[in-house]
Amino acid sequence: MELWYTEEHTENVRFSIKIKKQLYSANSPYQKIDVFDSEEFGRFFTLDGLMMVTEKDEFIYHDMIVHVPMAAKPDTKKVLVIGGGDGGTVRELTRYSSIEEIHMVEIDKMVVDVCREFLPQTALKLDDPRVSLYFEDGLKFVRSRQNEYDLIIVDSTDPFGPGEGLFTKEFYGNCFKALSEEGILVNQHESPYYQSYANAMKRAHKRIKEYFPNCRVYQAHIPTYPSGHWLFGFASKKVDPILDLDAEKWNSLGIETKYYNTELHKGSFALPNYVKEMIEYENK
Repeated sequence: MELWYTEEHTENVRFSIKIKKQLYSANSPYQKIDVFDSEEFGRFFTLDGLMMVTEKDEFIYHDMIVHVPMAAKPDTKKVLVIGGGDGGTVRELTRYSSIEEIHMVEIDKMVVDVCREFLPQTALKLDDPRVSLYFEDGLKFVRSRQNEYDLIIVDSTDPFGPGEGLFTKEFYGNCFKALSEEGILVNQHESPYYQSYANAMKRAHKRIKEYFPNCRVYQAHIPTYPSGHWLFGFASKKVDPILDLDAEKWNSLGIETKYYNTELHKGSFALPNYVKEMIEYENK
């Protein structure tokens, strides 16, 4: 008998992966957590039936959410990660010896525990001495912080359920206050392709734009995410992700990546016209 994981991307589109077996299934106080082993993508885990990370293509997402802001501001010392319970974002951050502190705020401790057990590929650096884990609501956590972080990475789920509060105007305003004068906010910005995801992207972009003078969008191709076309938001009080890119300095660090490079860094901000039109419309 063949077993397939199927995710509904829209009412008319479904994405399926042939699986070898299901490794884990449980309900946390916040969401349903499942881990599968597949032929093509290795192990992967889902939250409420939606794909979060696979062993095969996780490097694309984690490279782009971390190395783009780090190359724009290589002197970053203190970082806040909101979400990111699989550990992949923290793993990439720990590759920078210049970073002194990483605070990771994940509302669901069970996500971290499951990923430690079944996805050590991403979770292996959660015990780095520079990392502090906080199991609480990221929206509430950031309210009490002011001028504290050089970089905030919002590695959240989609804007419903536990992740809903991380797409609000209040949240982005609190992130602005929690950042230093040259601080950077990076968030996963949804897909522009299917309408429901595009609507979430436009709302988030408009709200971030209300606070940050420098607000840009960049992209990557992630095969297991809806449509494969995924966006990230880059916002800062002073730093421009292209003008302030110090490619020579970043390359001198000798960090070996599978997806990111400094040429791609610049190119990822060159958006298709249909995406530019969406963003420009929201800016009016």
